[in-house]
Formats: sequence, structure tokens, C-alpha cells
Amino acid sequence: MVHDIDDSVVPGSVYLVDVQEKTTIVHAGTDSAIVLSPTPSNDINDPLNWSRGRKLLQVICVMIYTSTIGIGTTVLYSILQPISNDTGIPLSTLNAGTGYMFLFLGRGALINQPLALTFGKRGIYLISVLGNTAMCLWTPYIKTEGQWIASKIVQGYLCTPVESLCEVSIADIFFAHERGTYIGIYTLFLFGSNYFAPLIAGFIYDGQGWHWVMYWAAIINFGSLIILFFFMEETNFVRNTSEATEAVDLNTKASTEKDDKASTTSSPVSSGDLTGVPKTYLQRLPLFGGRYASNKLLLTMTYRPIFLLRFPVIFWAGFQYGTCLVWYNVLNATCSLILSEPPYNFRASSVGLTYIGPLIGMFIGTFYSGWVGDRFAVKYARRTRGIREPEHRLWLMVVSLLLCPASLILWGVGASKGISWVGLVFGMGIISCSTGIGSALSIGYALDSYKDLSGEVMMAVILVRNTLSFAIGYGITPWLHMGYQNTFISAAFVGLAVTMTFLIVIKWGKSWRIASRKRYWGYVADGTLGH
Repeated sequence: MVHDIDDSVVPGSVYLVDVQEKTTIVHAGTDSAIVLSPTPSNDINDPLNWSRGRKLLQVICVMIYTSTIGIGTTVLYSILQPISNDTGIPLSTLNAGTGYMFLFLGRGALINQPLALTFGKRGIYLISVLGNTAMCLWTPYIKTEGQWIASKIVQGYLCTPVESLCEVSIADIFFAHERGTYIGIYTLFLFGSNYFAPLIAGFIYDGQGWHWVMYWAAIINFGSLIILFFFMEETNFVRNTSEATEAVDLNTKASTEKDDKASTTSSPVSSGDLTGVPKTYLQRLPLFGGRYASNKLLLTMTYRPIFLLRFPVIFWAGFQYGTCLVWYNVLNATCSLILSEPPYNFRASSVGLTYIGPLIGMFIGTFYSGWVGDRFAVKYARRTRGIREPEHRLWLMVVSLLLCPASLILWGVGASKGISWVGLVFGMGIISCSTGIGSALSIGYALDSYKDLSGEVMMAVILVRNTLSFAIGYGITPWLHMGYQNTFISAAFVGLAVTMTFLIVIKWGKSWRIASRKRYWGYVADGTLGH
């Protein structure tokens, strides 16, 4: 429970840079002018106080989890036709099953996320990987439509942490000025694994058949389970402070900064000032090592994300993120159709190799929105008297105004005109780059705006995102009846219109946060883990 909350504080507005610092001094990997947010406690077990190496190990574990879950849930996309031929299950049913999986990847968070925030994330991650392993092993033995639908629903529920919990784990251990970099890396591994899975699936299918595609996915998941069991730690930590209890009047602080000669810069708590006894390695291994919320808060977290959708900032972030996923789904739905037909006539393995283009594009997009975005936010804050607003980072979406429509036109119109496969792969890469930019910036914006309820914020965002993904699964086939050229020209204009809404958010986003602050801080006061 967080006490003494000042509900006049604007959520997300953070004093990020001590502008009285005239020079940049590197101290333990931190610019001395950076004001750390959230402020770390003096507890030695606080994840914010962990060493750099320990934090990076946890990031690696989260990325291993993200990659293996991504492979297990998407590796079958390129082998749906062989599955249909072998089992007699119609292709429409197979596609419907994957649609239900995406739907429950969002809906399942209403149960899994509160459990993770209450009893611990580590155990939920491990159960998720074990469950995904079992689902991959079950798939080769499925013979009926009902079994297929059931397996996809269960798999979607078990794998929900990959959509909404990983971002919270990153927010647990990193400060505001560095969070964007790791959200970008997460986005790279989330979508990158989805692009990598078809690449390897084509070769496995050509050499061993579709059953072994799923067996190898199970082997990869089980291998990651072993690694995560020994190296992934619990990052839940109960804080007694929030942005509101830490904050002061930002405008007053910034305006008087020039006359204030005392340093206001926060710095990591030195090891000599930390209190408590560090956990031993064996104490870090239990699946669920503590209790972090009451039963009342556990119940509250199952429905409060739906109420959070009343906040325009959160709904917009979910809608923007979901739209990015739509273009990813459209690309997946048409890639094999286009490249396996004349004039290209690619084999399954060759179609898989074309996903190298999206992998490269995703790397560029997430590097731009993450690493470059963090530095842009700090530089922008120096121009605004040290105050960082979440909307500052959204200016990076300007490049998507060109990339999104141009890439969709290149892919669709190019395919209809039979251009060289090189041009199509280039278009795939640009679609992926635009997807990475929009996704990472949307996630970062939501987390920056309402950090104290980050777990529930991500649940709300994913509910919107996966609802759009589920809908496009039913809408893509009728849409393609227009022909590739007309479909993707219309998609380009839709993409341009949706992307342009970031300008509205930059203009009105802070006003929306101001309007929501009393209700938001009321939620925080009612109960939060301080995430």
C-alpha cells in the first residue's frame, strides 16, 4: 500500500535531468545529471540496486523466454497446409485455432498477470514454458477439429506472460532513462522470434516432416526451461513510494534550478548504505518465494485493467500497438501465398529464408525506438528544464509516417506486378521496421505514463492489441478478395491514418493524463506493488 499520495501530481511527468549539471560525468555507467526514477530503496534485495551484470542476466533470461515462447506459438504458420493434408482438418479451422490462441494470449492475462504480481513472476514464467512444451508435443497427435481448437486456447492461456509480463519485468529492474532500450530489445525478440520460426520450420519440414517441426519446438522450449530454472530470479518488490510520493512541483523545481546550487541528482545507493541480508543462490530458486499482494488486491487486478481502458493514453497505446500487429499478421498471411506462386515458385525453405529481411528490419526499428529513443528523451528533457514527458518520445514516430504506407504499397502492389523477389523482401523488411518502431514506442509510452500500475496497464494494452489481432484473422481473407494491389493500397492509407494519430497524442496526451490523475492516483492508493 502506498501512502501520502498527492493526487495533483501529473502521472508520467518525471524530473529526469538535473539541468544545473554543466558537464557530463560518467559514474558507474550513469550520467551524473540523470535523476533516477523510480528512486531505489536502501534494501540490498531491491532489483533496482542489483549490479549491472545481475540485471543483464535477468534481461537475457526474459529474452530467452520471449524467444522460445514465440517459436513455440508461431512455428506452425508455415506448415498449416501440410497439417491440413495429414489430419484432414480444414485450413479455415487451423487458422481459426491460431486466432483463438491470440485472443487468449490477451484474455488469459486477466488471470495470469494478477497471479504473477501476487505470488511471483518466476514461477509463472516457468509454468508457462513447461506448458508450451507440452502443447508443442501434443500438436503432432491432434486428429480432430475440437482437439485443435482446444489446444490453441490452452496454449494461448499458458503463454500470456510473453505478451504482458515481460515488459513489467524490465520495468522492475531499470530506471526511466534506460527502460526504452530494453523495451526495444524485448520487442526485437518478441517479433524476431516470430520471424525466425518460419525460417527454421521450412528447413525442418523439408528434411523431417511437419511432426518434427513441433518436436524441435518442444525441445527448444524444454531447454530454455532448464536455463530459466537455474538463472531467472524473482523481480517482484514491494515499494512504499510512487511517482506521487516522490515528486515535487516540477515547474517550480525546474524554474528555480538555476538559482539552486545544491545538487538534486539521484544516484544509486552505494553498497555501504544498503541494508538487509542478500538472498543466497538457493533462496532464489523456489518457484514462488513470497507473497506480494493481498487477496483483495489479487481480485482487484483481475478487473481493474478493463477500467483502465477509460484512460485515452492506454487505449491509444493498445490501438497503435494492435495496428502494428495487424500489418505483421497481414504479412504472415500473404507471404507464403505470394512467394510460393508464379512467378516466384519458392519452396517452403526458400520462403522461410525471406524472413531474414523482416529480422533485419525489426533490429533497425527496435534499435531506433529503444537505444536512440532513450537518448532522445534525455536530450529533449534538457530542453524542457529537466522534465521528461512521455509524449516526448513519440516524435520518433515521424519516420513511420513514410515507412508504414510505403512498405505496404511496395509489398502488395509489387506482388501484383510481379516485381523481383528482392523488392518484396525489402518491402517485408520495411514493414517489420515500422512495426518495431510503433510497437516499442507504444509500450514505452504506456509504461512511462502510468508506471505505478505497469502490470495492469500492460494487461489493458494487450487486451486491445490482441482483440485487433483476433479480428484481422477473420477479416484478412475477405479483404484479399480485392486483389493484392487494392488491398494493400487501402491498407497503406489505413496505416498512414492510424500512425498520424501520434500527433494528436503529442498535442493532447498530457491533458488526458491531467484529466485522469485523480482516478489514477486513487487506484494507486487502493493498492499497488509499486511496479
